[in-house]
Amino acid sequence: MAADYTLLLAAHDGNAWLRLYSWNPACLSFGRNEPALQRYDRERIARLGLDAVRRPTGGRAVWHSAEVTYAVAAPADTFGSLSETYAAVHRLLANAVSRLGLAAGIAARPTAGHAGLGAGACFASPAGGEVVVDARKLIGSAQVRKAHAFLQHGSILLQDEQDVVSSITRGAAAAPLATSLSRALGRSISFEEVADVVAEEARSEWEGSWNESVCEPDPNLISRFADPAWTWKR
Repeated sequence: MAADYTLLLAAHDGNAWLRLYSWNPACLSFGRNEPALQRYDRERIARLGLDAVRRPTGGRAVWHSAEVTYAVAAPADTFGSLSETYAAVHRLLANAVSRLGLAAGIAARPTAGHAGLGAGACFASPAGGEVVVDARKLIGSAQVRKAHAFLQHGSILLQDEQDVVSSITRGAAAAPLATSLSRALGRSISFEEVADVVAEEARSEWEGSWNESVCEPDPNLISRFADPAWTWKR
């Protein structure tokens, strides 16, 4: 999370970034304003030995395990408004998934509005504009804007293990309406295979030169996102 936020800060200087990564160990993440203390069982999370962090972006809880996590950070006017940016990034991701032989689509916007922060896991239901396969959410995303830059990141599921979120949710939890690339393709798929098609699609669709480099997060940001007071602030 510190690395993603570092990219957001760097984007204020006119830089644009695409970061693709995985999590080790697996981890829960909560949205910036999600009522995690109310919604999730902190004691059970501790008993199970699950790591947890809070994202700098909004949205709802995600279990990060077998997935490709993407992050796009750029000046705010790169794609337009918040909704236009969601659409541009999701179109690119849907096109990348299509390179794997799947008919990925974009979820229609619900007529009754989207689920609130207390509605449970990110993958409990697709929101308008997200990438779906067979009407099930494949990619969950969240975005934040700060001054003249944005950060959008999200999870491309290699396997569907989002029932972990249901298992630590207080009370009744909606069954996740998620799918995964492995399930949709009927075969296992690696991080490298998916990361490669996303990078290829980005190089094809997004203009500019590409420089592959490692993001070194600010140590102060690492301390902030590692602090339980931040993770469990609400």
